[in-house]
Amino acid sequence: MAGKVKWVTDIEKSVLINNFEKRGWVQVTENEDWNFYWMSVQTIRNVFSVETGYRLSDDQIVNHFPNHYELTRKDLMVKNIKRYRKELEKEGSPLAEKDENGKYLYLDFVPVTYMLPADYNLFVEEFRKSPSSTWIMKPCGKAQGKGIFLINKLSQIKKWSRDSKTSSFVSQSTKEAYVISLYINNPLLIGGRKFDLRLYVLVSTYRPLRCYMYKLGFCRFCTVKYTPSTSELDNMFVHLTNVAIQKHGDDYNHIHGGKWTVSNLRLYLESTRGKEVTSKLFDEIHWIIVQSLKAVAPVMNNDKHCFECYGYDIIIDDKLKPWLIEVNASPSLTSSTANDRILKYNLINDTLNIAVPNGEIPDCKWNKSPPKEVLGNYEILYDEELAQGDGADRELRSRSGQALGPKAGRSRDSGRTVLTTWK
Repeated sequence: MAGKVKWVTDIEKSVLINNFEKRGWVQVTENEDWNFYWMSVQTIRNVFSVETGYRLSDDQIVNHFPNHYELTRKDLMVKNIKRYRKELEKEGSPLAEKDENGKYLYLDFVPVTYMLPADYNLFVEEFRKSPSSTWIMKPCGKAQGKGIFLINKLSQIKKWSRDSKTSSFVSQSTKEAYVISLYINNPLLIGGRKFDLRLYVLVSTYRPLRCYMYKLGFCRFCTVKYTPSTSELDNMFVHLTNVAIQKHGDDYNHIHGGKWTVSNLRLYLESTRGKEVTSKLFDEIHWIIVQSLKAVAPVMNNDKHCFECYGYDIIIDDKLKPWLIEVNASPSLTSSTANDRILKYNLINDTLNIAVPNGEIPDCKWNKSPPKEVLGNYEILYDEELAQGDGADRELRSRSGQALGPKAGRSRDSGRTVLTTWK
C-alpha cells in the first residue's frame, strides 16, 4: 500500500469518490494517516483552528485555503475589492481612474453594496439618491439562495429589522449580517429569461498568483420570464437563478435542468451580437476574475498545503457588461442532469490532475506549475511569475493620452499560452 495516495472526504459525492477510486487511491479515516482530504468549509475551519487544528505534513494537501472566506463571504469579498481599489488609487494606478461622476472606469465590476446593519446610514443616503431602484438583500454566510429577498422601499428594511428582533441598527451583536446590493434590473435575457454564469476557477497558489479557468462552465436560467415589475419582486422564480430554488418551480425541466453550456452562450452571442463584442465580454469576465483574486491575495493565508476550486457567479447586463455577484468556496457537486454529472466528474478529474501531479503522494514543496498536457479542460488564466517575466503585468499604457481599459492579451512563454492581464 506504500506509494498509494490515502484519501479522506466528508462530502459523500460520487463525482469525488469515483475519481479517487479510478486512480487506485486508498480510502482511510480522518484519524489515520492521509495524504489528500477533500473537505467541507466547516472542516477546514477545524483543521486550521488555533485550538483544535494540527500541523499538516509535507505529504498532505487539502482543497481550501485557511481563510478562503476573504473571497467567498459576500461581505468580505466586497470589503477586499473596495480596499484593493483604494490601494490602486493611492498608487496612482491608471486602473483606478474614475469618470466625471466619480465612478471607476475599469474597477466597477461589483454592484454597489453595503453591509447591514453596519452601513445602514450610508445605504439610506444612497437609496434616497434613486428611490425608484430595487435592492437585493442576502445573508453573508448562506448559499443556494437561502434568505434572499428584494426590496424597493425603506419601510421593508425596517420591517426586516423588526422581524429579526433588533430594535436598533446600532445593536448588531445578535443579528445576522446581510449585504444589500443594487439589483441589476436590466439583465441580458435569452428567451425572455434571466440567467447567470457559473464558472470554475482553480487557484494553486496566491503568492505568486496562479489560477486556471475551466472551459466548461454553464448558464443557469430562471424558469419564469423576467419582468422588472415591482409586483413580481417576491417571485424568486423570476429573479434567482439558483438550481436549489428553480428546481421547485412548475416549469423546471429535469432533462436539461435549465442549464446551457458557456460554449452555447458564446455561439448565441456571436450570432446575435457579433464575434468582436462577444470576445470582449469574455475577456472582461476573465479580467474581473483575476482582479478579484488580486484583491484578496495580500490577505489570503497562502498555505502550501492548499489549493481551491471556486465557483464564480457572473451576471451579464443588457449592455453586455459583466458583474461579479459572488464566489463560492464549495460549488455544488450534486448532479441535476446526466450532462451535469459528466461535467462535474471531469471538473474533479482535471482539478486532481493539477493539484496532485501524476496521482502520486503529494509533496507540497513542488512549484505548483504543472505542464500544459495535464491541464485537461483548464487553461491558465493568470500566472504572476510568467506575466512579470513577460513584462505584461504592468501599468496600463496610454494611447493618445487615454488610458486603455481592461485588456487581456495572450503571451507565450516556454510554449505555454498564458492569459495575462494588466496590473
